[in-house]
Amino acid sequence: MGTHVAHIIVVGNEKGGAGKSTVSMHVATALARMGHKIGCLDLDLRQKTMGRYVLNRQTYMQQEGLDLPTPTYHELPEVHPATLSEGENILDHRLSAAVAMLEPDCDFILIDCPGSHTRLSQVAHSLADTLITPLNDSFVDFDLLAHTDTQGETITKPSVYAEMVWNARQLRAQAGLAPIDWIVVRNRLGAQNMVNKQKMESALEKLSKRIGFRTAPGFNERVIFRELFPRGLTLLDLKDIGISQLNISNVAARQELRDLIKALNLPGVTPDF
Repeated sequence: MGTHVAHIIVVGNEKGGAGKSTVSMHVATALARMGHKIGCLDLDLRQKTMGRYVLNRQTYMQQEGLDLPTPTYHELPEVHPATLSEGENILDHRLSAAVAMLEPDCDFILIDCPGSHTRLSQVAHSLADTLITPLNDSFVDFDLLAHTDTQGETITKPSVYAEMVWNARQLRAQAGLAPIDWIVVRNRLGAQNMVNKQKMESALEKLSKRIGFRTAPGFNERVIFRELFPRGLTLLDLKDIGISQLNISNVAARQELRDLIKALNLPGVTPDF
């Protein structure tokens, strides 16, 4: 009988404010609502936004007597240095131990990475079967993937984050693992500045062919995401807390989430929420 292997989803880039934790929580909760067993790890050991999101959800459910589909969240276990093998990195060991704890009981493991370059983030990217990179519709964020000329039209070379993903791909190839399915998600879109949006779309299309990623639609900028965080809720929970009549914005946001889940093309997943 084969050993169960969970599909690992990594949400990462090297810049804060792109909506990584919002994307992480909504993807994880959507999978949980569809009946999949999903575990989560937060590698931002200082801020722990994803971890706080799940904790807020657990607290709110307890206060309100609710039982909402919820991902299983684990902290990285503490490891005594004396238990490490010679030359083994303690952070690598902690991440491996956390994945090993979740894997037997999970269909998916989602890892939310910090908005900075860290050892944990590097290792996590090499574990990714699916890599989701939320990106604000801005050339400031695009600069993490590639440098462009002054007009934002010609790509001059890949940048720091793209190089890290390339290194992760090389490590996976050396280990005989399947290639990373990398999806860049255009997130926090606004209605303004159509010229900038068109330039971003063109630049991403050119870069996707050059360094090998797919693009997917993310979430428009909406106040509701900031309002849901303190209670640990997502767009999919609104009816469960008594909001039976969704407004146009909420309906549109749910469709954005459905489109994102469909675009991710995760194994065994059909958006049915």
